[in-house]
Amino acid sequence: MKILLASDAWYPQINGVVRTLNRVREELEARGHSFAVICPDDFRTLPCPSYPEIPLAILPGRGLAKRIEAIAPDAIHIATEGPIGLAVRNHCVKRKLPFTTSYHTRFPEYLSARVPVPVSWGYAFMRWFHKPSKAIMVATLSMKRELTTQGFTNLVDWTRGVDTALFRPDGPKALEGLDLPRPIHLYVGRVAVEKNIKAFLDLELEGSKVVVGDGPQREELQKAYPEVYFAGARQGEELAAHYASGDVFVFPSRTDTWQPEGL
Repeated sequence: MKILLASDAWYPQINGVVRTLNRVREELEARGHSFAVICPDDFRTLPCPSYPEIPLAILPGRGLAKRIEAIAPDAIHIATEGPIGLAVRNHCVKRKLPFTTSYHTRFPEYLSARVPVPVSWGYAFMRWFHKPSKAIMVATLSMKRELTTQGFTNLVDWTRGVDTALFRPDGPKALEGLDLPRPIHLYVGRVAVEKNIKAFLDLELEGSKVVVGDGPQREELQKAYPEVYFAGARQGEELAAHYASGDVFVFPSRTDTWQPEGL
């Protein structure tokens, strides 16, 4: 199949959405499928307000119909609800083309954490955006249940996996030489306000706290919590070695769609 992927999040961005989409692309290409990606690199962009690391496409709808017709995809997947996702969604609705979507970010909570917008407004937009989708892919059963209570329909499971060749408990350990008191409580991800990292750093815990990742809040938190070890952004074997060094994985975010079952 020829698959069209429309996403406002793509390389060179480093985040969970990009990682997930690229891994899926790699696996499907290995099975003989092909991908065409519509992403911010294809357009003029401007920095996202309060989040300049994310480029937003300017008027991505221009010439979109001809481009999609030239690609002639067998399937269309819209991964994000930004300008590109919105333009492709509207094109598909207008042309009565079937498409799927995925729910990667708790956008209503994310938006509310950054600007004074009621969470209910965000959910109204998200229901409207995803309503025409043939299948809304979600990562966990708990997220599926939560979205059902918010009025979403046509939800399907899209669970995650682990690359066990790279991430393994018996692998190299990056933090052993630092002599950090045990247990090591480890956070991995972007260092930004919507990740709720401050709640983790405020906890009274035995042992050590380690933050792996980078982002707009890192400098602020590093100054406020000098006892915390900030390892910066890591990838590949280095990232795996940091995971292997931890005793407890801490995930305080309230805006991500991944969460332990039962919460």
